[in-house]
Amino acid sequence: MIPTFADSLIIKEQLYPFTETRELIDIRIGILTIREKWERLSALRNVAELPKTAIPANLVPSLSFFDEFLTIPEQADLLASPNARFLNYPWDIFGLNDWAIREDFRLLVARRHSQPIPETVQTVKSTNIFVEEGASMQHCVLNASTGPIYIGKDAEVMEGAIIRGPFALGEGAVVKMGAKIYGATTVGPHCVVGGEIKNSVLFGYSNKAHDGYLGDSVIGEWCNLGAGTSNSNLRNTAANVKVWSKQQNGFVDAGLKCGLLMGDFSRSAINSSFNTGTVVGVGANYFTPGLSAKHIPSFSWGTEKYQFNKAIKDIGNWKKLKNQELSEKEIQTLQSIFEAAK
Repeated sequence: MIPTFADSLIIKEQLYPFTETRELIDIRIGILTIREKWERLSALRNVAELPKTAIPANLVPSLSFFDEFLTIPEQADLLASPNARFLNYPWDIFGLNDWAIREDFRLLVARRHSQPIPETVQTVKSTNIFVEEGASMQHCVLNASTGPIYIGKDAEVMEGAIIRGPFALGEGAVVKMGAKIYGATTVGPHCVVGGEIKNSVLFGYSNKAHDGYLGDSVIGEWCNLGAGTSNSNLRNTAANVKVWSKQQNGFVDAGLKCGLLMGDFSRSAINSSFNTGTVVGVGANYFTPGLSAKHIPSFSWGTEKYQFNKAIKDIGNWKKLKNQELSEKEIQTLQSIFEAAK
């Protein structure tokens, strides 16, 4: 069960490129999407009917906020709560991810027991680790002293991987051999990751399977970062990062650190180098040498524009690699984005 939502076109445009292909409530932050959080919270509290108070779709609920939502009638008082958190810009997704993983972990493990951790896995604070059924781990290191670690159903952590919480690995996702992952990182369902990752969120079905650095970044669904791809997350001058905004049609201040913000169905060639605070739209294929531009528009093909039919064929090929197919609804959405892209 989910509440009545109040959408905002301004907020939706501010969260470009991730709201080009999904509703605000389907953004993943922490372990779950916003929609999934509301459903899980309602089930945990066994709520038959939710209050009629309209909630901003960019509000990220927690157990504490949900309990207030059930008892506080005035929207203004509710939204002023210290337990209310909001996604106003794409960098808020990784900025709030430490808090969100901890909150989702608390929600998901309530009244449940973890699967046993294999003897070959080296752990720190194992009581802060939860393993779902079917997960596979051998000869890796899980350090949950800095935050909880959640290993999803049928996920795999290969030998030699070193993970520091807070960390979430989604259903069917894979951490490859020798990976180095710092909190607060979310690897969404059916993603494959390797190399070095820090404070980043991969929504689902995306790959960063090889060496290279991904930090303070958000990667949408069905993306692929070629081997050796790295991003900058801190300017050489240590000045604040400026990020391109669709809503402003210009650059806005994102704070001290911001890495790569990549929309769904986009890809990079091997050894790609993404500038600090780079925004990549939907369905782009980036293979330009040198440091990237700060904004790579949707359906870019290098420095040119993709042919739509070829883009759809290529995206379909990537989906087939994970036993999925493009739906007619997805094709219609992508065509609208293609036609609007400059």
